[in-house]
Amino acid sequence: MKYKLKCTACNKEYSPENIEYTCPGCQGILRVDYDYEKLKSTLTKDVFAENPIKGHGRYIDLLPLEKHTSLPPLDIGPTPLDDVKRLRQHLSLNNLFIKNDTTLPTGSFKDRASSVLVAKAIELGKKIITTASTGNAATALAGMCASVGLKNKIFVPQTAPKAKLAQIAMFGGDLIPIKGTYDQAVSLCREATEKFGWYNRNTGYNPYTIEGKKTAALEIWEQLGYQIPDKLFIPTGDGVILSGTYKGFYDLKQIGLIDKIPAIIPVQAQGSAAIVRALLEDSEQVSPLNDVQTVADSIAVGAPACGDFALQIVRSTKGFGVMVSDDEIVAAIKELATFTGIFAEPAAATAYAGLKKAKQEGLVAKEESIVVLITGTGLKDVPTAMKAVSIPDAIEPNLQYIST
Repeated sequence: MKYKLKCTACNKEYSPENIEYTCPGCQGILRVDYDYEKLKSTLTKDVFAENPIKGHGRYIDLLPLEKHTSLPPLDIGPTPLDDVKRLRQHLSLNNLFIKNDTTLPTGSFKDRASSVLVAKAIELGKKIITTASTGNAATALAGMCASVGLKNKIFVPQTAPKAKLAQIAMFGGDLIPIKGTYDQAVSLCREATEKFGWYNRNTGYNPYTIEGKKTAALEIWEQLGYQIPDKLFIPTGDGVILSGTYKGFYDLKQIGLIDKIPAIIPVQAQGSAAIVRALLEDSEQVSPLNDVQTVADSIAVGAPACGDFALQIVRSTKGFGVMVSDDEIVAAIKELATFTGIFAEPAAATAYAGLKKAKQEGLVAKEESIVVLITGTGLKDVPTAMKAVSIPDAIEPNLQYIST
């Protein structure tokens, strides 16, 4: 077999032919482990450098797929690793980069996982794929399914931003809004999976979502000249983007292409900070939150599916957690756009707000290499962004009203 599945909680191993989702023993998150010893002799820097494939199909040896042609035709990466000179000067951080995933086909990082999951569904012969989402994962799934003609069933809380719901509908997604929270949508989606036999893409449930998300880390490594950053700031809800990004660096380390993994820094909104609170309290497990309130809908999660695994990752990489207020998030949208030209949605801007706070608290150094992951375009939630700006009143069409 190309890979095996290993539980991140109890360490039991499974063949992928015998299991689809979580560990049957403890319900822990499953990790995909490849034949790293074999890959050491076949995957070198030169192999990466000479690979003519431009998108994430270039990583087929590190994806749980039979062939790269199974992937949907929409281009997934490489997204820019922006050399943000004005922002560097503003923050006095000399080696700061922005990983700009707003440029992906449906405008968010979630395209990475949805592309791989749709490819996996095709290879497994699945007819219907389903997910629960606050918007971005659902939008990404609908878009990828549209590109290959695969049916889907998409559960979203009714509070999801209208722009995201419009995207899903435009892609022909079978949209099922729920009168409840994201966590309730996840629960109903799993029930439907068990009853109707649909293929479930849910984050923190299907092990291959992490495999799709890890492609961002592989790109960062290549874009930095086969080097890694010192610190990586990640907007965090379920903890799966964090887990996926870590997994990309983990794979590179297992192959021997890097000798350490960057410090992983989860950033959460104060009203949805189950993982960061557990880190600050030195807890071994993440306690679910009963009341989740934040403008950052994409990371509004009460019971993080990858919460405990995220704790392991942050501690093993000598990272730390950061909490930011909604006011700090809204301000970060404007500041990031002003100094970089990148318009981020609230959840994405949360990562930048976290970097600012860490800088103020002396947790990052001027010469450290830092990457901030920006996971979604601000066009997905314009009403929230409008809180950070004011639009001037219209003037008469006369030069006397123009200031110089």
